[in-house]
Amino acid sequence: MTSQRIFIVADHGLAAFYFLQSDIVSNLLDAGLEVVVLTEDNTRDAIAARFGHPGMTVEGLRLDQIAKYTRTVSPTLQWWLDFLRRAGAAGMINLAVVDSYIQQVKSEAHTRRRQLFPIMEAIAHLMRRSTPLRRALVAYQGRFTPDIYTDLFEKYNPALVIAGSPGFRQDRFILRQAAARGVPTVAAIISWDSSSSYGLPGAKVDRITCWSEVQKQELIGGADWPPERVNIGGMPPYDNYVRGEWVLPRQDYFRQHGLDPNRKLLTYASSFVSWSPNIQNVEALADLVISDRLVAPAQLLVRLHPIHMSGHYVAEADRIRQLAQQHPHIHVVEPVPLGSLGHYSGEDVTERTSMMAHSDIFLTVYSTMCVEAAFQERATVSVCIDSQDGYPGKYWVPMSQIGVWPTHSRFRTSGSGRVALDESALQDAINHYLVNPRADLEAQRRFLERECTYTDGSAGKHTADFFLSLIH
Repeated sequence: MTSQRIFIVADHGLAAFYFLQSDIVSNLLDAGLEVVVLTEDNTRDAIAARFGHPGMTVEGLRLDQIAKYTRTVSPTLQWWLDFLRRAGAAGMINLAVVDSYIQQVKSEAHTRRRQLFPIMEAIAHLMRRSTPLRRALVAYQGRFTPDIYTDLFEKYNPALVIAGSPGFRQDRFILRQAAARGVPTVAAIISWDSSSSYGLPGAKVDRITCWSEVQKQELIGGADWPPERVNIGGMPPYDNYVRGEWVLPRQDYFRQHGLDPNRKLLTYASSFVSWSPNIQNVEALADLVISDRLVAPAQLLVRLHPIHMSGHYVAEADRIRQLAQQHPHIHVVEPVPLGSLGHYSGEDVTERTSMMAHSDIFLTVYSTMCVEAAFQERATVSVCIDSQDGYPGKYWVPMSQIGVWPTHSRFRTSGSGRVALDESALQDAINHYLVNPRADLEAQRRFLERECTYTDGSAGKHTADFFLSLIH
């Protein structure tokens, strides 16, 4: 085994977090493997400097070549195949988020695409009821396999290719090439909602690992995965929450953000931003803090979302910053980039963990951080106040309508936190937790076990052992 190599595809920030800030790579290296990490080309040096180990090599994913290929080789057909892959998931699971995706695509389609949309939507709905159609689409995607990584396969001769999705992203092209060469492949579900939101594989993938039995059933019922090919490995980076790593001392964290140690800390992590504005949530929280309508003096720390850094979302970020400039008890956390992998790519794990750990109440919009905050045993409120204006000229979804989405529904029914649909309910929820901060702790612990399986710090070892078992 000492001469064998594997590829790990870390094509974006969350994938880098999953593979490189967990025990996965160290366990694979300790087993005698050589690990080749493929990542965004302009971030190779940053990844090597930040996460490098003896026995680990970093190569570029050649995303510019992929972009050229998708732009020049039957681009319309490739686009529709990817749409059908997601929209045509099997109808045995909750597909509420997929239905919203279809409506978004329909709303934003240009004229030619809009003309074809009724046909493609009909095909997607047929696929939901037809296993042969779904299998045919997954197989047909293999026709679009560019010769981009041949030299890397020949140079390293990998025994296994591990990706951060089963081809939901640009990783589909290296997975397709691996399948064409007969190299075993395995994917990891690295985000809380991937198994319910992103449909069928974008390439032929041999096996997959996920967080929990809940996700396993979503993969079986929504994407036709055979049960024996689905592993439950937990969420490896979250092992560090169990160990108490990544947490600054409270005094240091408060000093870093100019927080008042004599006031309760409410933290709000912006989420769902691409679907709906968050500003109405932030303004409601700021109003409660500024007007002293809570049972104890409080302050608000708002974590901006990476999407806030571009496009029409910048205006909302500026409004939140302006609130912080105007009021001494409103503060903002800005996104941190890791090279070209995007913001919040793992560089800010200490910030994120400390924010949750030192909160008196953690607030968001059904974010994955509801799960992460459960590791910190923080009282949690999902703030879902509807925007009055949405995004003018853009598709958007009122927050009151999203409680039926799969992960959102599981948070609501778990009893591990509260949901506030207006400012009055928000005031009640915050005051409830300020008086009874551990009111829902037992429900929160049960929620965490259902969603993450391994809550003892062993997910990285379980997942690495699964990968090792696939190497012959």
